[in-house]
Amino acid sequence: MNKNFIPTINISSLIENNFENQNAFKTIKEIEKACINVGFFQITGHGINLKEIKKTCEVGNKFFNLPVKTKRKLAPKKWNKKNKNLYRGYFPNNVNGKEGLDIGDLKVTKEYSSNLNNQYIEFLNLGKCLNKRSINILNKYFDNIYRLSETLFKSVIKLNKKNPDISSIAFSRLKTLSTLRFNYYPNQNEPVEISKQDGVALGCETHVDSGIFTVLYQDRKGGLQVQNRKNKKWYDVPFNKKALVVNTGRALEYLSKGKFKATNHRVLWNKSRRLSVPFFFEPSYDFKMDPSFLNKRKYKNNGEIYEKFLNESLKKFIEYQR
Repeated sequence: MNKNFIPTINISSLIENNFENQNAFKTIKEIEKACINVGFFQITGHGINLKEIKKTCEVGNKFFNLPVKTKRKLAPKKWNKKNKNLYRGYFPNNVNGKEGLDIGDLKVTKEYSSNLNNQYIEFLNLGKCLNKRSINILNKYFDNIYRLSETLFKSVIKLNKKNPDISSIAFSRLKTLSTLRFNYYPNQNEPVEISKQDGVALGCETHVDSGIFTVLYQDRKGGLQVQNRKNKKWYDVPFNKKALVVNTGRALEYLSKGKFKATNHRVLWNKSRRLSVPFFFEPSYDFKMDPSFLNKRKYKNNGEIYEKFLNESLKKFIEYQR
């Protein structure tokens, strides 16, 4: 596999949200090229300390090493009848070959969630399984990865010659549907899927993501592959301990009128345990999906809010059939 297919971009010039200098402009153009040609890129100089990432992974690994009975304390109602949550929480590996933990904005309180009464804005009581130190680590990581994702989105807005500050229209912290997920691949006895295209055994099905960007940390074991849209061949995303992996999703494809397409990706099957930590950067549930947001030209908009857009996207994922 050609490892050079996935570009690596140093985004340190963007971290201070200064989009005006020459280095920042050059970086933004690199992001544009990567989004158009590949839909995937790795970022270095992202400002998130490697020790913080390691601590976050340790929290995930400790959680998945807990007894099943304990983990199910955080499961949605489908797997734990005592719970009211339907969207956030733990799902077992008999769903699609991997275990997962979906965490929303940790600033969402039980009272706020109850008053809002939105299907995706759920309070998840992590204290049922995790200690305060672990929860604080997750809180800090969510804050930092959210801020980083917004910086990437602001760079896309800047590309379209609009004020990057309009990002706040699409993303409001307590209304965002963004998700911090831990994917834990146990010792899989058999693949989840055999690729119909090339017969390769997969540990995660071929798919595209729903949101604006996905920002992923993958461990040394890797396994993530990206499809070249032109020749349909698959390319490995190489492990880089200093880098985070970014890919475009369906929401960005929609808002950019197809300029930045969501890209097929998959995870190869292997028999060793591994952990990946994707962050799905997704707009507020009530954000109107209008391409005019990123483009100067006005479009006839159906007025669909992101919540409905997400409803359709999630239908293809087995773990969300709840």
